[in-house]
Amino acid sequence: MDLFLTIEIVSVILGLIYLILLIKQNINCWWFGIAASLLSIFLFYNSKLYSEAILYTYYVFMGFYGYYSWSRTIPNSGGNTGLLISEKGLSFHIQVISFSSLVAISLAWVFENFTDASSPYLDAFTTIFSFLATYLETKKVLSGWIYWIIINGMTVALYYSKALDYYSGLTVIYFIMSFVGYFKWKKEFV
Repeated sequence: MDLFLTIEIVSVILGLIYLILLIKQNINCWWFGIAASLLSIFLFYNSKLYSEAILYTYYVFMGFYGYYSWSRTIPNSGGNTGLLISEKGLSFHIQVISFSSLVAISLAWVFENFTDASSPYLDAFTTIFSFLATYLETKKVLSGWIYWIIINGMTVALYYSKALDYYSGLTVIYFIMSFVGYFKWKKEFV
């Protein structure tokens, strides 16, 4: 079996475990996410999806931050508990969408003009908004799942165009599971 295919398959399996544990709000999800991301960096760099390689590097760091954030105990009326699901207002989303769009356009322009990047605009938009959605995950913000639904829908085509068939399949599962995650977290949102 080809080395890149093996890396892709192992990373997909670790990514699925991460997602299942994330939906269940199991703090150990972050370790599986870190491992999957480390493998993915190599794979995306080799596929000339440089924004994705940057994104997965970010995922590694955010995996550690997510673990830290979720492990903190926060006092509430019922005693100490872990991080609770929360939500952000419309003003927050307008600001971060505007800022993220400007950053994505800038990043895409750089990759289009100074590298041999493949699909620089789609790659940059899915990457930058994934930065945002991942941050929202680490803070257990419910609307992070909405961002993931949109991002995963767009990313399927990107991966498929690069013959990353297992990643395309994984992203289809992520797309579907993002709905599951949203509705499960919404039920627990106070």
